[in-house]
Amino acid sequence: MTHNGEDTAPLTRPEVTELRLASGPDPLTPTPEPSELPQDRSQAILEATKAIGALLKRAGHPFALAGSVAVYAHGGSRYLQHDADFAILPEDAEAVAATLREAGLGVRTPPEDWLLKTTCHGQNIDIIFALAHQPVTRDMLDRAHVLPVDSVLMPVLCPTDLIRSLISAFSEHYCDFGSVLPVARAVREKVDWDTVRASCGQQPMPAAFLFLLERLNVIDPQEGQP
Repeated sequence: MTHNGEDTAPLTRPEVTELRLASGPDPLTPTPEPSELPQDRSQAILEATKAIGALLKRAGHPFALAGSVAVYAHGGSRYLQHDADFAILPEDAEAVAATLREAGLGVRTPPEDWLLKTTCHGQNIDIIFALAHQPVTRDMLDRAHVLPVDSVLMPVLCPTDLIRSLISAFSEHYCDFGSVLPVARAVREKVDWDTVRASCGQQPMPAAFLFLLERLNVIDPQEGQP
């Protein structure tokens, strides 16, 4: 999932600490846990992703898949070893939590004030409403691409927003270029690198990563630069 640096002022947290089960005449059918999970951890994460994606689609919540599963949807590596990330609007946090609870899934509010957590099919799911200390916006979700994720169609963050969210999170406290480099290689032809540079290229750590991509011939140098 996207990490946030610790040197930026935190966002005001949406009021999700007192979440209640939303009532309605037609509650969503609970999502049953499978009797046998796939031996392949990556496939288990994909199964959980499909279940949550289908649940959010059915409930009508705006969202976009983020993180490593989004990279996979855009043609990146299928090697998934962590969790699945879903970006939602900050103002929808309580409604999404209610939908998850109605489906029989527990919702946790961690100390981090930019996400909720749940578990589906034994896999961790992060419901994120801020990426690199910037709130998820309607425009960001509108730019998402609808792609098949192991046969289930769902909105996925566009490659430019995906890369921007990953490298904007770099700071003196978190700067794992090694984990993002293969992502940049996988989606480089789909990214508007000028937009990425304009949004975060003046920050020291993102600028260093962009320079590394240029030296490795992953991306072209910025126009006007040697």
